[in-house]
Amino acid sequence: MAQLIDGKKISSEIKEELKAEVEALKRQGKEICLAVVQVGQDPASCVYVNNKKKACAYIGIRSEAYELPETVGEEELLALVEKLNQAGHVNGILVQLPLPAHIDEDKVIRAISPDKDVDGFHPVSVGRLWIGEPGFLSCTPAGIIQLLKRSGISIDGKECVIVGRSNIVGKPMAALLLREHATVTVAHSHTKNLKEITNRADILIVAMGKRQFIGADYVKDGAVVIDVGMHRDENNKLCGDVAFAQVCEKTSAITPVPGGVGPMTIAMLMNNCVQTVR
Repeated sequence: MAQLIDGKKISSEIKEELKAEVEALKRQGKEICLAVVQVGQDPASCVYVNNKKKACAYIGIRSEAYELPETVGEEELLALVEKLNQAGHVNGILVQLPLPAHIDEDKVIRAISPDKDVDGFHPVSVGRLWIGEPGFLSCTPAGIIQLLKRSGISIDGKECVIVGRSNIVGKPMAALLLREHATVTVAHSHTKNLKEITNRADILIVAMGKRQFIGADYVKDGAVVIDVGMHRDENNKLCGDVAFAQVCEKTSAITPVPGGVGPMTIAMLMNNCVQTVR
């Protein structure tokens, strides 16, 4: 039977460690403040923002909410970001994505100071990641590294295949796995012979955005499978990019959806916030 990689449990362990660290920092007179900017009231964004606020409260990080109307102008949003860049008490800035169509997301991401970019999306943060300099790591890929390490799964020397090449998961995931001395292949929508490539993987990370696409025939016996996808199936139950019921029989370890990668993203965001004062 495959080892079930429990993201809820591991994220709770990380949050407990961070809570103790924040308490120690407070005793030294160091406070942490995260500014969370949300434009509009997209239901999914509201859930994510609320979860981030709860995590801050639990760990002992102060959070400031800036809720702007859907109709806010790009210049007004950029002016707020610059004000937060200059605010001495604000350690981290998070602008919840997606933004409305009339706002240039890339321009907003670039406006955030790299020293307060706790999402790890700024080009400077991305550059630091690829050349191995200290900086903020993209939260979902950093969470996946923690899932593997804290589950006793060695990455060094392993053949790792990532399905998906997004700036949020696929590309930073490749950089982090290379840091851990893995051999990395990134597959995507133009990849030929996908099945042949995924069947080489000791560790298969799937972030392709296609519901239950990866079946047992894509996975070699004994592989570790990390499912980053999040969808609803025909019964309205949460599921991932991997057909869990058939794939888990072949794996040595696998993440469930929900309860796998998801909880780790917020845990690593909190880690980035604490990093601002370490």
